[in-house]
Amino acid sequence: MAESGRSLSLRARLLGVSAAVLLAFVVLTGAVLDRAFRDSADAAQGERLEALLYLLMGALDVAPDGRLMMPEPLPEARLALPGSGLYAAIVEGDGSRQWTSGSTLGLEIPFARGLAPAERRNDVQTATDGRAYRVVSQGVRWAVGDTPRALSFSVAAPLAAREAEVRAYRQSLWSALAVMAVLLLAALIAVQHWGLGPLRRLARRLAAIEAGDATEVGGRFPAELAPLADNLDRVLRRERAQLERYRGALGDLAHSLKTPLAVLRSGGAADPDELGQQLERMENIVQYQLQRATTAGASQSAPPLPLAPLVERLLATMAKVHADRRLALDHRIADTLQARIDEGDAMELVGNLLDNACKWARSAVRVIAERREGGLLLVVEDDGPGIADPARLLGRGQRGDETTPGHGIGLAIVRDIALAYRGELRIGRAADGGARVEVWLGQV
Repeated sequence: MAESGRSLSLRARLLGVSAAVLLAFVVLTGAVLDRAFRDSADAAQGERLEALLYLLMGALDVAPDGRLMMPEPLPEARLALPGSGLYAAIVEGDGSRQWTSGSTLGLEIPFARGLAPAERRNDVQTATDGRAYRVVSQGVRWAVGDTPRALSFSVAAPLAAREAEVRAYRQSLWSALAVMAVLLLAALIAVQHWGLGPLRRLARRLAAIEAGDATEVGGRFPAELAPLADNLDRVLRRERAQLERYRGALGDLAHSLKTPLAVLRSGGAADPDELGQQLERMENIVQYQLQRATTAGASQSAPPLPLAPLVERLLATMAKVHADRRLALDHRIADTLQARIDEGDAMELVGNLLDNACKWARSAVRVIAERREGGLLLVVEDDGPGIADPARLLGRGQRGDETTPGHGIGLAIVRDIALAYRGELRIGRAADGGARVEVWLGQV
């Protein structure tokens, strides 16, 4: 079953997909950068604590009584400030002696103890009050006199400080990414509006064609749309040509039926043989014109057609139509002359030329046909007044004398048939002053 209603517009689809891709990119980028900063903050905090650890090792002194002593002032001022966020301790291996910084006052910091010499730790420990600390520790064998002592140096900092730093960075990061996403989305909308411009222009051109304000799409389009526009123009031209052929076929049909009807009116209906012959010709004319209308008048491969018998039949018909004028009708066509032309085309071609010639002749009409210039030359002459303006008569509906009966499309039909056979129509003046119409057919 066919879908009803309109589907989602192309612009909405592109915008939706672009927004989804952009959102995914921003979220993934933010997550990666957040993770990278968190790892970097952990590493930086560990490096600061490790540096302080080495400062403590360098500043440590042992009293004669074995007490652990640190010089004043301490290597890091915050170690002397209670609750400063930076804590240190030095613990002897058995835990009997130890030194702690003044910053640990009132706090239970989970310092390491009992570390083996050269043992190093860098981990997160949780105090009894639930606070988490990063503790960097180093075990050292400290030589005091002849008796070496095992000491554990430890420095610590709360993870809350690192989390505050991460939160501040995260806030600035997501704010910047949000602004960037909005700007990128606006840029995508602008780019899509510009990129879809040719489609909107194509739609406007089609609307203009539908409204009758234009006949073709025309214009220049991008490489992706140019074939579509060209194909549409070809379709439109073909449809217009088909319509013109149908219109022309109706006029040609009326014009072609004129001669058989004239024969019947002149008394052919009283003769059964003549009546049947003219009715058959009328039927052939109808079929021929319908075929021309549907095949664009293109010439097709046809068997050789003897021209002399066909011209003789047409001359006999014209003699009946113009019996009251007693015209001298003859031809100069060899009996052996043949041409590869559709019989219907030949009847239309010669019939229209003879009809015009007989209409304007005073006493004689002559038909000549011969091979020339690699094709077939067909000439019809009369001894009438001639044609003053040949170019005007080639248009459909144009007549040399409005007082003379006719439709004004005979020569236009002859020209169309000549063009279909890669030929041409030439109009001149005969030796006796009448009209001389030459039709050269190049593909026969």
